[in-house]
Amino acid sequence: MAANNNTVSVSQSAIPVFNRNNYKFWSIKMKTLFKSQELWDLVENGYPDDDGEAKLRENQKKDNKALFFIQQAVHESIFSKIAGVETVKEAWTTLHMAYQGTSKVVTMKLQTLHPDFETLQMKSGESVQDYLTRAAVVVNQMKYYGEQVTNQTTIEKVLRSLTPKFDHVVAAIKESKDLATYSFDELQGSLQSHEARLNRTNEKSDEKAFQVMEEPSKQQDDSRNATYRRGYHGRGGYRGRGRGVEHDEQIQMTEKQK
Repeated sequence: MAANNNTVSVSQSAIPVFNRNNYKFWSIKMKTLFKSQELWDLVENGYPDDDGEAKLRENQKKDNKALFFIQQAVHESIFSKIAGVETVKEAWTTLHMAYQGTSKVVTMKLQTLHPDFETLQMKSGESVQDYLTRAAVVVNQMKYYGEQVTNQTTIEKVLRSLTPKFDHVVAAIKESKDLATYSFDELQGSLQSHEARLNRTNEKSDEKAFQVMEEPSKQQDDSRNATYRRGYHGRGGYRGRGRGVEHDEQIQMTEKQK
């Protein structure tokens, strides 16, 4: 499809296909596609039919283009649900109702997600990356179902729910940053840098502890070796005090002659 004005060309392979799985992700991708073609307003709100003949023809052409995208973006097993509709708004609403649910269903899903958000807590031993990913999943789900979760709300929640080893960096962030403009990516970068420093410190502490544990063992080995050498020399070693090996052999031969 050729580019037109501010729109970009879209190949057939670039259109995501919905096959009853992951409607949420599919609808997000389709929304982005419609926005790239300047069609989202038609999908969401439709178009008036009293703007004059020329404007009406233009709107109908754009609406048919958007409807074509949806028809290409659903599996054959789903196409029957929208085969009879004539506008993209009707097609979009039909799919939305079938696979996301009514406003009552959405409300129920949000009621489940709210406690998940409030009880978010970093686990002992959990990495910053894993925890922030877990938090982002809950926040994005809430946003998908229409909840207005601000960036500041998300950051404040994360800062409250970190493990005690992050207390120092949390205090520094609250003191030096404006949380209203502080981004989630900046927060992640600061926390991961602090985590890396903690890991390096722990590695050095472990290495030092290992060296301390090795030192008594080495001292014991040296002591045993020294004791062995003293005993060997004392019993007549080559450089020891007292009777030597040759003297002992002479005594043994004398005893045999007797």
